[in-house]
Amino acid sequence: MFDIGWSELLLIGVVALIAIGPKELPGALRAVGQWTGKIRRMASEFQDQFREAMREAEMADIKKDVEEKIAALREALKGDDTQRMKTAMEELRQASMKIGEAMNKQQQPSENGQPQPEGEPAGATAGDKKKDGDTIEGEFKEQS
Repeated sequence: MFDIGWSELLLIGVVALIAIGPKELPGALRAVGQWTGKIRRMASEFQDQFREAMREAEMADIKKDVEEKIAALREALKGDDTQRMKTAMEELRQASMKIGEAMNKQQQPSENGQPQPEGEPAGATAGDKKKDGDTIEGEFKEQS
C-alpha cells in the first residue's frame, strides 16, 4: 500500500523523537497502535458486511431462478408434453445444484470469526468436540 523503506521509517522515528520527546514517545506510539487497530477492525467489519451483502444478493438471484424453474415445471406438468417436463425437471435440478454450491461456498464463520472446521456443525465450540469412546448411533436406508 505505502512504499516506505527503512530509511524513511528511521527518518520518521528521529523526527518523532525530536518533536514529541523521549518521555511521551511510548505513549504516542501506543496511541498510534490503538488507532491502527481500530482502523483495521473497521476495515475488516466493512469487508465482512460487503461480503454478506454479496452473498445475500447471490442467494436472492438463485432463489428467483429456482422459483422461475418451479413455475416452468408446473406449467409443463399441466400438459402432456413429456419432453417439456423432462427439460423443466433438468433445469430445476441444475438450479438446485447451484443452491448447494452457494451454500457450500457460504460456509458460516464461528463465534470467534474463524471459518468453522469441516465436519463440525456451525456454532460448535471446543467443548462440543467428540471425545474418545463417544459413539453416534444411526440407521442408513438405501433409496432406490
